[in-house]
Amino acid sequence: MIGWVFLTLAIAFEVAAATCMKLSESLTRFWPSVLMAIFYILCFLAMIKSLEYLQIGVVYAIWAGVGTAAVAIIGVWLFNDTMPWIKIVGIMFIIAGVALVNFGGTHTPEDLVRIEAK
Repeated sequence: MIGWVFLTLAIAFEVAAATCMKLSESLTRFWPSVLMAIFYILCFLAMIKSLEYLQIGVVYAIWAGVGTAAVAIIGVWLFNDTMPWIKIVGIMFIIAGVALVNFGGTHTPEDLVRIEAK
């Protein structure tokens, strides 16, 4: 469970960092640039902690997939990015891929040993 909490934090910090990257206007605005750096540091720290509990392939797939979908939605909402049907279908494929990765199992071998011992 705690691995999922850290992964959720990593995703949230990554989305915040990407949003600040856009707001920084190519690193020409001070505070969005500073926040971007802070959020990326927090993102990777949370991601590192999640790897103590979850498999790297699962962590990276979910982090990248959910982050990509969230940033695309934020782009439409905050920055008036376009969202034609082909992008919507692509995001749906990303979400489906994340779901399939989850169905494949998310426990490390150590977790399975602990579960079997109970």
